[in-house]
Amino acid sequence: MHASPGTTRSSGPRHGLRRLPLAVAVAIASSSMTFAPMAWAQSADATQTKDKEARTLDAVTVTAQKREENLQKVPISLQVLGNQQLEQQDVASFNDYAKLVPSLSFGTSGGGVFSGPGFVQLYMRGVASGNDANHSGSQPSASMYLDEQPITTITGALDIHMYDIERVEALAGPQGTLYGANSQSGTVRIITKKPDPSGYSAGFAVEGSQIDGGGLGHVLEGFVNIPLSSSAAVRLVGWQKHDAGYVDNIHGTRTFPTSGITIDNANLVEKNFNTADTAGIRGAVRFDINENWTITPQLIAQKMKAHGSTGVDPNVGNTSFGYDSATADLAVKHFYPESSDDRWYQAALTVEGKIGNFDLTYVFSHLKRDVDSEADYADYGFWYDTVAGYGAYFYDDNGNLINPAQYIKATDGYTRTSHELRLASPQDRRVRVVAGLFWQQQGHDIFQNYKVDGMASAIEVPGYSDTLWLTAQQRRDSDEAVFGELAFDLTDKFTVTGGMRYFRNKNNLKGFFGYGAGFSSSTGVSQCFSNEQFHGAPCTNLDKGTHESGSIGRVNLTWKIDDKKLVYATWSQGYRPGGINRRGTLPPYTSDFLTNYEFGWKTSWADNKLIFNGALFREDWSDFQFGYLGQNGLTEIRNAAQARIQGLEMDLAWAATYNLQISAGAAWYDAKLTKNYCGWIRADGSSETVCPAGTVDPNGNVVTGPQAAAGTRLPVTAKFKGNINARYTFDWQGGEAFWQVSLAHQGNRTNDLRAAQSAVFGTLDAYTLTDVSVGWRKNSWSVDVFLKNAFDKRAELARFSECAALTCGAESYTVFSQPRTLGVRFSKEF
Repeated sequence: MHASPGTTRSSGPRHGLRRLPLAVAVAIASSSMTFAPMAWAQSADATQTKDKEARTLDAVTVTAQKREENLQKVPISLQVLGNQQLEQQDVASFNDYAKLVPSLSFGTSGGGVFSGPGFVQLYMRGVASGNDANHSGSQPSASMYLDEQPITTITGALDIHMYDIERVEALAGPQGTLYGANSQSGTVRIITKKPDPSGYSAGFAVEGSQIDGGGLGHVLEGFVNIPLSSSAAVRLVGWQKHDAGYVDNIHGTRTFPTSGITIDNANLVEKNFNTADTAGIRGAVRFDINENWTITPQLIAQKMKAHGSTGVDPNVGNTSFGYDSATADLAVKHFYPESSDDRWYQAALTVEGKIGNFDLTYVFSHLKRDVDSEADYADYGFWYDTVAGYGAYFYDDNGNLINPAQYIKATDGYTRTSHELRLASPQDRRVRVVAGLFWQQQGHDIFQNYKVDGMASAIEVPGYSDTLWLTAQQRRDSDEAVFGELAFDLTDKFTVTGGMRYFRNKNNLKGFFGYGAGFSSSTGVSQCFSNEQFHGAPCTNLDKGTHESGSIGRVNLTWKIDDKKLVYATWSQGYRPGGINRRGTLPPYTSDFLTNYEFGWKTSWADNKLIFNGALFREDWSDFQFGYLGQNGLTEIRNAAQARIQGLEMDLAWAATYNLQISAGAAWYDAKLTKNYCGWIRADGSSETVCPAGTVDPNGNVVTGPQAAAGTRLPVTAKFKGNINARYTFDWQGGEAFWQVSLAHQGNRTNDLRAAQSAVFGTLDAYTLTDVSVGWRKNSWSVDVFLKNAFDKRAELARFSECAALTCGAESYTVFSQPRTLGVRFSKEF
């Protein structure tokens, strides 16, 4: 789709210097250069005459199709947030730019067991069946890239700090032929600013903010670009920030029904306890070996320590939930520590060159991420005690009943290594080709220890004191592919493009999960078949693997009406790999496929003062993977049934006057099941779709009908999502001043595919958020004042519970938007 109106700027960071890190000392000490005030793109004559009616919109170059192209010439539903818009909208994280892209929906997870920041659960175009983020769950259905490097792990994508960023490209719809697995419904690409041998530049920024009713936050960040020679340069970026809290862990007690034992959280009471502290660095070196070959090694690394819960419990004063009656807004009553220590780095190497007149690109990347986390899990103990007398099974070595509340200690290790090699023919030829090879392997070492203090040694997992349940597993996923696309200009007006990707993937899961033999005779130690240990687990009770192969394709026909307008029609496919269920008695789940039929347009009007783009589509989702919490809180994944998503996406950019720019985007989605989901698998491995009331399921239970009937709305995505932004600039006191207002709206959403569970969780309400900012820039200095969530709305972003919805879904947690936040940012460029 479109990029917002751009401005012509000298080299510098995307955030114009919002914040200050390691680069600032170099920047201040080394430079006396100044930065010209921002100016709209104009013709040379208009600039000279200062004709204020001549303001136009910049052309934007993208690489969405693995080659450089003008955005308005790319026949894809593609929205681009350029450097200037990212700066103007104060975009610092995924949540910020997701508001600006109507095709994006999202959830967040801290990784492991922690309910906080860190991982991004990305969905596009309504292709979502629920929570896919468990360590033994489905891979994501939409992918994320940092430059040429995939950054989507098994549990979700990295949440990249958005500083010194060139642009964000959001490609809606299947991108499987060029981007492969996990690009089933779309791809988000974050393009960083690159080292520039042509000249020195640097900058820094400092930001402070206050959350209404919450804490104080800050951001320090900066960059430096240093030429090493006429053919080499290094670019360094650094950041340090404190995300303030706004959720309180209030004092309270909870009484368990079976034993009558009451627990108290007095030692953990804390106001604004959901904080996060982050520090990171990104570096790249560019070597132009000659006029044809360039090598660019890159490294990005980050460390984040987070505390508390982003989820809010509205039932903290509900005495029927075992609590005392004390209550508060934006609060929880948790009885065990909650934190995450998240460290990761990604190293990459990009080689670009020519073989004859073909462009060759090789990209290597390696990601390593380690997350140590801990979480309160007392809800699980209370609700299972309430519905099943769970508390009677917990006693000490003397036979006395003990507090059955659980808490979790976890260590998760992620790795991902990928290689891609591709060739592209000259782009000025009538026939154009892109072809390549791709290989990747990713792993997840899982250690999760569910503890109950004071347990009798006879019912512990052997070797782990006070451990009720232990998960110690290794997951390995691999993907190999050959891909290619060919474009042929039928005439100077019509182009046909065809592409295909052949893939092979494997998934293996090995290790231990479950209880000690003294606690259960059906799960855990009692089911071990090998003495092989992982993470010191007592034995192995799971060792399964699956592999698949197949192909997907894409065909596009584009009609270039004139230099300013085109329309296109596309048929395309995407897929997501299958895998192994952690519960060994369940069959593997297979790959699911998405088939897309799309008609779109790219248009520019009024001498490039107005851009209007859009796409109308239908997507058929076959045998989609559906993950949910089953017995004992174990994730189970089924190939559910069939679904169809129909939608319309549009966006607009308008240079209304010399001073006023307006941009807007909107999306409408109708995402529904087209067949019943009964909840079990047939003998042939397909999902059962015929289950009228009175049907007996494979477990001998009589059902009252399908768990989700045909016509049921898919969860997570709203029927409508849209945004509009207006920015007005004017001369003041020898500099340039501005005011800006942004509105983002999202309709209501369901939280679960199944009718009974969805009824328990309820609907996430529609919301509209308003952001306001004003600022002033003179020469190389600028100051901005912003007010986010200006009307202090409690926007409901997500909802979850600690165990299965029908057991403890009544006590669900809602993640709200951050309350009204006032901030000031000071920046300087050199």
